[in-house]
Amino acid sequence: MCIEFGREICGILYTAETREWLVTNGISGYASGTIAGLLTRRYHGLLMAALKPPLGRTLLLAKVDENVLYGNKNYNLYTNRWTDGIVSPDGYQHIERFCLEGTIPVWRYACADALLEKRIWMQQGANTTYVHYLLRRGSQPLQLTLKAMVNYRDYHGGTQSNGWKMSVELVERGICVTAYESAIPLYLLSDRASAVPVHNWYYGFDLAAERYRGLSDREDHLHAATFQLTLNPGESLTFVASTEKEPNLNGEAALRLRHTQEQKLITQWKTSRSSHAKETPTWVNHLVLAADQFIVDRPRHDDTHGKTIIAGYHWFSDWGRDTMISLPGLTLCTGRPEIARSILRTYAKYVDKGMLPNRFPDEGEIPEYNTVDATLWYFEALYAYYRATEDDDLLEELFPILVDIIDWHSRGTRYNIHLDAADGLLYAGEAKTQLTWMDAKVGDWVVTPRIGKPIEVNALWYNALRIMANVTRRIGKPHQEYDAMAERTLVRFSRFWNHETSYCYDVLDGPDGNDPSLRPNQIFAVSLSESPLTPHQQKAVVDVCARILLTSHGLRSLSPDHPQYQEQYGGDQHQRDGAYHQGTTWGWLIGPFVLAYLRVYKNPVQARQFLEPMANHLHAHGVGSLSEIFDGNAPMTPRGCIAQAWTVAEVLRAWLATEQLLTPV
Repeated sequence: MCIEFGREICGILYTAETREWLVTNGISGYASGTIAGLLTRRYHGLLMAALKPPLGRTLLLAKVDENVLYGNKNYNLYTNRWTDGIVSPDGYQHIERFCLEGTIPVWRYACADALLEKRIWMQQGANTTYVHYLLRRGSQPLQLTLKAMVNYRDYHGGTQSNGWKMSVELVERGICVTAYESAIPLYLLSDRASAVPVHNWYYGFDLAAERYRGLSDREDHLHAATFQLTLNPGESLTFVASTEKEPNLNGEAALRLRHTQEQKLITQWKTSRSSHAKETPTWVNHLVLAADQFIVDRPRHDDTHGKTIIAGYHWFSDWGRDTMISLPGLTLCTGRPEIARSILRTYAKYVDKGMLPNRFPDEGEIPEYNTVDATLWYFEALYAYYRATEDDDLLEELFPILVDIIDWHSRGTRYNIHLDAADGLLYAGEAKTQLTWMDAKVGDWVVTPRIGKPIEVNALWYNALRIMANVTRRIGKPHQEYDAMAERTLVRFSRFWNHETSYCYDVLDGPDGNDPSLRPNQIFAVSLSESPLTPHQQKAVVDVCARILLTSHGLRSLSPDHPQYQEQYGGDQHQRDGAYHQGTTWGWLIGPFVLAYLRVYKNPVQARQFLEPMANHLHAHGVGSLSEIFDGNAPMTPRGCIAQAWTVAEVLRAWLATEQLLTPV
């Protein structure tokens, strides 16, 4: 399945502006935009640099506006929408074809008989973006003019120029832009084109996607430089935006390197699977490449090669919960266990009072620990790594931390997280806090507080205890205590079964008693490696989730029959967060559902059918990746992040699980 669009998509602005592309640099910087070339988000730009990797994301180059002079006729290839609603120019109409070449977006612009091809990619490990132009066809030379639009602001922010004067200076091969005295310089360079410094603000770019999200919907950008070159058929031009003074300007060599890197990822994926496995569908190969976009450096003073996982693009940083849930799919399933090992060791350094960080803020290095489940997902991720590698050394290294985690949870840690001595179940929560993955909060309003004993938290706790017992056996330590704790939790887990509804309570012992709301959290009591439910209960959970919560792209976060169900996600922050876990479909939940379905029905052919809509979704929203969320009701429009780590990870993991059952030994 090749991801490719012709004029039927590219030539219609509505469809072209709702499909977005993404390239990344391995340190959490990125470039992204719409296939129409139209800015619709504050997060769009050709160089969103990570100035303090993996944080400090800063918009440096917003866009490049291209003009072609061919046969005495001007062709504007760029598209802008202004705050008065006018679209001018309408360069998207010249796009004859758009496709992904791996993760590299490629456009072909038709200007009479001339065909100009453009590619965009980033150098791995550097805040450097390449824009490469090739005149593939033409009966005469073509003059190409590039207008570079720059900025310098936090990726969450917006710019109204207000007389802002930047320094724009000629340097060898191009221009150096310094936004203010202490700012990191931006170098705009070319292998062949002439460069002219300019300082001209363009006012009132309209950001339609931000307006839908209830946020500021206009911005100004500075036209800082103009580059110009005449191309003969077969000739190319490389334009580079970088925080480095002397980046490689050999576009062909840089492109070959990027292709080689992506081919290595596919090779690792193929060689990590059974020799009897069938050829991978193209859409799954796309997911393997998409998986790499979330894996970034998080260097520490004692490990300059530390790794972490970005939760989602465009606006998330690395979150502990998302990282641990995503780790098996993004690293182990793709044949990269060394990355998993690095991430596990990195996060172990941040365990405090038995808790893994929930989030590393965009500003500063003090992590936030407001999560009850991220630490328990750490056990799952570690044991998945061990099953894939049998790395006893890492178990030995991390064992004291695992013991400390169980101890802290048993006696109590932050936010009233503690083991209830009466039944061996984990209790968590206090007023004005959000500790589970259903963590939306607006001001002091916690939308889904879930104070008490959430079902997925206790399913994870049971698994963590079973894992601890297995780990202690493996490294020759006493295991009886953890076996006994697990058995006690297993016996009392039966409290979650609601005999009136024939499925599980979502939360026990909350401020208002037991919560019978039908939510997808109970699916984890079936999908995790150790299920605390009986086979009959497992089947009932899978069936009720299939009948009521399942959509083409994941599970709804709340039953449509619930009075608080929200069918659509959008509006200002209050409206969006009010719907976030109150009916919105979450893509990552399709993975646990498929794994639970496999456990109950043992039918990999039918299980794989639940994943097939995701293959089509690769052509929408974040082209080549999978979205964070979708509306709860048809047509399940994608929302939120255009590329979400745990959605990609869980679809990959579930697909591989079906393959393992379909592949003969």
